[in-house]
Amino acid sequence: MIAQGKVFKYGTNVDTDVIIPARYLNTAVAEELAAHCMEDIDPDFIHQVEPGDIIVAGANFGCGSSREHAPIAIKASGISCVIAPSFARIFYRNAINMGLPILECPEAAEFAQSGDRLTIDFDSGIVRNETRKTECRAKAFPDFIKKIMAADGLTGYIAAKRASAE
Repeated sequence: MIAQGKVFKYGTNVDTDVIIPARYLNTAVAEELAAHCMEDIDPDFIHQVEPGDIIVAGANFGCGSSREHAPIAIKASGISCVIAPSFARIFYRNAINMGLPILECPEAAEFAQSGDRLTIDFDSGIVRNETRKTECRAKAFPDFIKKIMAADGLTGYIAAKRASAE
């Protein structure tokens, strides 16, 4: 699986209240959540993001509350992957469950700047910065997560497993 897109870069400790402000949690509709994604930290994000774009951030991305609205909003906005040195554990699991690829990469925060174009090979973990002609290696997905991602999330994965068992 390959992703390519433009970078939106953020700092450390980006919490779920910044990803999707609490005032919008009265809906679970992905498109409505996406319309307010990153609004409080980057008001132009939703007007500039294009399908396939990539978020690169500092450590502890997704800290704060355990709401699954945050990865839903990011994915529905068109982001193909989030790369950071580390993620809050509950955000990490929620992202995988929702089918939002996230990669841990210690060099991520220094590796790319806003507007750079990246190519990500999820199988190898190679992240290539096409703008700067550099690359680094993120932790590649284990096989079971690759299967969940291929099924567009845990719900799709379980449905496929059930269908193959019948």
